[in-house]
Amino acid sequence: MAELTSRPNNTARAQYLDRRDLLRWLYVGRLTFVTGVYAGALLTWFTASDESTLIATGVFLVAFIVTPLSFWFTHVLGRKPGENFLYAQIILDVLLVTAVIHGTGGPSSNLAPVYILVISAGALLLPFRGGVLIGGLASMAYVADLWWGFGGALSSDLILQLGLFTVVAIATGLLGDRLRHTGDALGEVASELRQLRLDTGDILTSMTSGVLTVDGEGRLAYANPAAASLLGLDVGRFLNRPVLEEMERIAPGMGHVLQDSIQGRSVARYRTMVTGSGPRNVRLGVSTAVLERAEGESNSATAIFQDITELERIGELNLRNERLEAVAALSASLAHEIKNPLASIRSSVEQLGGGRLEAADRSVLQRLVLTESDRLSRLLTEFLEFSGLRIGEKQNVDLRALVQECMLLARQHPEVQAVDLRGDLDPDPVHLMGDADILHRALFNLVLNAAQSAGEGGTVVVSLANERDRSRPRGTDVEYPVRLAVRDSGPGIEPGTANRIFDPFFTTKESGSGLGLAVVHRSVEAHNGATFVERAPEGGAQFVVFLPGLPRTQEDESA
Repeated sequence: MAELTSRPNNTARAQYLDRRDLLRWLYVGRLTFVTGVYAGALLTWFTASDESTLIATGVFLVAFIVTPLSFWFTHVLGRKPGENFLYAQIILDVLLVTAVIHGTGGPSSNLAPVYILVISAGALLLPFRGGVLIGGLASMAYVADLWWGFGGALSSDLILQLGLFTVVAIATGLLGDRLRHTGDALGEVASELRQLRLDTGDILTSMTSGVLTVDGEGRLAYANPAAASLLGLDVGRFLNRPVLEEMERIAPGMGHVLQDSIQGRSVARYRTMVTGSGPRNVRLGVSTAVLERAEGESNSATAIFQDITELERIGELNLRNERLEAVAALSASLAHEIKNPLASIRSSVEQLGGGRLEAADRSVLQRLVLTESDRLSRLLTEFLEFSGLRIGEKQNVDLRALVQECMLLARQHPEVQAVDLRGDLDPDPVHLMGDADILHRALFNLVLNAAQSAGEGGTVVVSLANERDRSRPRGTDVEYPVRLAVRDSGPGIEPGTANRIFDPFFTTKESGSGLGLAVVHRSVEAHNGATFVERAPEGGAQFVVFLPGLPRTQEDESA
């Protein structure tokens, strides 16, 4: 409610100030005019008629009595000039000009054009109808003076003057009305801008985030209290002075960030640490915005920053907790997988130690111990492979040749020999930077998993395509993507299990360890790639791997 009531008052005050300025010029013009007339009367004091001298004296006295009193009322006391006051001022000027014209010869006077100035003043100070009314009043006063004072008839010159007065009254009235509307609009805009500045200032002052602005020359233009507190910056010392070097000293890198922003390179996110902050290291998260100026003017830059020390500590703690939870879940899964084989081995050993078994039973138990021992060994080997997966020095790898080699080796595996394994490979070499051993292991696991899903007589298709000229795959940051897909003709993957398919120890197979696909996922992630599982077009499952390839220029050099 306060905001709604304050705006009209501010607008009215703006109109009042404009009218006071016009009144000041009216007072000055009136006194200048009557002073000039009286000075002329003094020069012709002994040759002019008594009537002319008397009129000049009267006009001078009236003007120098009324005008100072009016100025005292409007400018010294600061009273608002009402409409009646404005009408009185303009009518007084009409009467003074009429008296002067009468005293200087009436029809032969050269001062009739002064009416135009009076009409213009009335049009600017009064509403449109008031300006037209003043024009009519001036015309009637002029005609009445000529008619009764000098017995003059309506001549063509007089009619032309009256027509000129009318045109001036209408034209200046329209102009004055337009100016008043424009002034009202500007006053409202100025009022809203003033209120916006006050609101913005209050917001910036109360913000806990630091806001700091530098101009195109690197001079400090503004810093709110939070910025001064976070940086320990003496704002009064650097205001309108170069501050980038000091910013660089206080928060390394921040001065360069602001300089880059001035040059038009805004920074979405930057992290720095405030030096000299005592035993507590203050970390700041910084973002910048560029205020572009007109052509030929330097841009200014604003840095918005806040203390992210506690947030980063909380983030580190959360990350540590997530890692511990992941380790705990992985350990629990591993313990569960080890528990069953150990139970079988223990039971078998206990029975073997009884000494009352037949040779056939003893042979079965011995084979069971060996089988479960091999299972444990395989499980631990796969787990060590999963947990200890590390990429060594990356080398230029021809993925097409690697896939061909892996398919040749996979065809020798017992579970793959009964499956129709096909290749749909890019005819040209496909190069990328990576670890050939890890990629070979991941691909072999994918082929083996697909063969197990397809079953005897099923089909597995391995496809490889270089898609570097296409856009990044949706949901990934893989540049110059290479697409590797392995699809099978098996039953496919249930929608409910698709989101868990790459979790360690998760498997839908009776004899699976649940680590094969987890190793694939970790291997691809280690190469900054992405792995997806989807339903194959002909049925079954399809695993799609995107790996970052090489630009065409680098691949040509590799070839």
